[in-house]
Amino acid sequence: MVASRGGKSLAATARFLVCLLALAGISSAQTSSPPSEPPAPTAAQAPDTAPPPDDQSGGFVFKKEVEEVILHAVVVDDQNRLITGLSRGNFQVFEDGKLQPVTSFRKERVPVALGILIDNSGSMLPKRAKVNEATLQLVEASQQEDRVFVVNFGEEAFLDQDYTSDVSKLRAALQRVETRGSTALYDAVIAAVDHLEQTSPLQKKVLLVVTDGGDNASQATFQEVLRKLQSKNGPVLYVIALEQNDRPDDGHRQALRTLSEQTGGTAFFPSTLDEIQSIASGIARDIRSQYVIDYRSSNPQAPGVYHTIQVQALDGSTRLRVETRAGYYSGNQSH
Repeated sequence: MVASRGGKSLAATARFLVCLLALAGISSAQTSSPPSEPPAPTAAQAPDTAPPPDDQSGGFVFKKEVEEVILHAVVVDDQNRLITGLSRGNFQVFEDGKLQPVTSFRKERVPVALGILIDNSGSMLPKRAKVNEATLQLVEASQQEDRVFVVNFGEEAFLDQDYTSDVSKLRAALQRVETRGSTALYDAVIAAVDHLEQTSPLQKKVLLVVTDGGDNASQATFQEVLRKLQSKNGPVLYVIALEQNDRPDDGHRQALRTLSEQTGGTAFFPSTLDEIQSIASGIARDIRSQYVIDYRSSNPQAPGVYHTIQVQALDGSTRLRVETRAGYYSGNQSH
């Protein structure tokens, strides 16, 4: 869990974090790391106790409870323009390549639990004023029912404001600038996901990370944070990554792209600070323009098995691009 000021820092609870990861089956000592784009599970990954197909119905009979999956999807056309007028009949959802029955569909503005994670390392000092301004713009675009928390992180991560809709409290938290040290980005993301899973008052969850450097201080690995983000009904991750020089780190960029895209979010790489405000406006627009699609998985479920998700949207004969999470790990992954 993210530490409050005056409490234990993330570094002070590192051993506890490692234990959590191990219990979740994501310690590299206990499991092999999943690829950055996990392959679709094969029939061999189904639990041994799953009964055979029912030849008459063409489906499966389950001994375990069926998993409900909630997707938050943004739809755009080939010009990257938002498409907001679709109905349930325009969508098809596939899990592991198998068409799934949609149990609920809505497009109203669902309240959001939003975590804002700001890099507090030394190189961010000259950038924080514009970063804070853009972030507050995103907060001000929220609706009254939304709840926002702020984490400032460097070598350690601190919860400087827990869930609130009070803009003045969020502004004060963003202004807590103590820029120094390195960047433990992965540790901060894992702690924020844990905070959402354990305490979020709302179903829809979003994380926004603003950073200007690659991770260089985390105990958690890339594969561990990816696995954490891929928990069922986990948060959508958006990243604004500012470059420190004219020679961007392609490996760092690809890592951030993978983490965000696997959740249905986006990683942005602005070339100037002046672009941050328009990016924040775009993120606010996306959060408010999402379709919410629920389905009950018809595939065999076992803890720790990865299930791929594909959502297709058609407007007449035109196929549209759907941005949503690419999959999830089944079973109870919350700790």
